[in-house]
Amino acid sequence: MAKYRIEIDRELCIGDSLCVTEAENTFEMDDEDKAVVINPAGDPDECIKCAAESCPVDAIFLYDAETGEKVWPED
Repeated sequence: MAKYRIEIDRELCIGDSLCVTEAENTFEMDDEDKAVVINPAGDPDECIKCAAESCPVDAIFLYDAETGEKVWPED
């Protein structure tokens, strides 16, 4: 089971693709050059968190899969 529930704000995404570089089995770029989740458990949890943290516009939101608490971005 995935540790995180991952959401991507497509309006914020600028297509930088750093998330794919950090976690290529979790994220990919679609035909509009926007990030999409292909497998929420595709990479180790620390890689997924690094991918979210690397997003220059904080378009990736991570939530604890069990509690629903927001993990990233920090408020």
